[in-house]
Amino acid sequence: ATPNDTVKEALVVPDMCAREEEFVQVRSGIRRDLVKIAGGDDTYTAVLFAGSGTAVMDSVINSVVPENRKVAVIVNGAYGERFVAIAGSYAIPNVPIRFDWGSKIDLAVVEEVLRNDRTICCLVLVHHETTTGILNPLDETGALAKKYQCTFLVDAISSYAGIPIDIRASGADFLLSTSNKCIQGMAGIAFVICRRDALEAIQGYRKRSFYLDLYSQYQYLETTGQTPFTIPVQVAYALQQAISEYFEEGGTERYRRYRENYTMLRSGLLALGFSLLLAEELESHILLTVLEPEDPRFDFDRMHDFLYSRGFTIYPGKIRKRSFRLSVMGAIYPEDIRAFLQALGEYLAAANVKL
Repeated sequence: ATPNDTVKEALVVPDMCAREEEFVQVRSGIRRDLVKIAGGDDTYTAVLFAGSGTAVMDSVINSVVPENRKVAVIVNGAYGERFVAIAGSYAIPNVPIRFDWGSKIDLAVVEEVLRNDRTICCLVLVHHETTTGILNPLDETGALAKKYQCTFLVDAISSYAGIPIDIRASGADFLLSTSNKCIQGMAGIAFVICRRDALEAIQGYRKRSFYLDLYSQYQYLETTGQTPFTIPVQVAYALQQAISEYFEEGGTERYRRYRENYTMLRSGLLALGFSLLLAEELESHILLTVLEPEDPRFDFDRMHDFLYSRGFTIYPGKIRKRSFRLSVMGAIYPEDIRAFLQALGEYLAAANVKL
């Protein structure tokens, strides 16, 4: 995401050992606030790791699935597939429930899988699947997990703090995110917001990882206030600042701002003549996938470099169709969207691309 300059400036702090009491207090405050943002109470806690979002994806899979049981993973994009790959790397029995990338999840199919295989004890959902920008049904999937007594693991890496989430209403036992997405901090810290009784239930499970064992990390944090391994101190101060700015803006207002930017971006793309992958009702209102024009004069790399030289970064697509992705995640405002659309129009004119 695009952070505010104040968040970047918060990286510049006096040299600080990660085990100093001052930093223990910073870390403890961050943990409490992360739970609060998700709508949790004292029955939840946050466990921090140094790493990217994949670190906590790995942590929950290797830590939460008991021996001789299975994890089911709902897949309609690359990040669902990543959970399957992580489970496979630990030889954890897994059941992918696959749908076409970018297609709506059929909960009746999910329920049939859970009903017919009672060795499945965990269910994984990617809430905002940024492969395409689709938003998957959180509360409805959580209700299915509860009905079939499955631990519910939610990848909210690209929705937490951007889309309103009530962790209690969702039924999520473990909810994942990072310091650098909609919370608008800097990359380097990933976290799991855990229901405490679900976390305590995994205490006796076999440890499959030394560094990414979730219960060991939690236990060390609870007993010492520290992490067993160093987390990036400066990134934590930046996260503290980002959290402060989140509360100052308010979750409802941030979601409104994201939606306003998305609406302006989407309508502007359509006005230029672009086609979009998803129907509007399926989109997250944070990220969308744009189909590349058929005009042979269009070149994604040249467009990328043209826009990059003007201060805009865009991402290539992750689907089989030639596409690219745009996101309004971060400290982005309507004037930024207008400037982007103008620059995009200038590229099309300069390259003589017809849409």
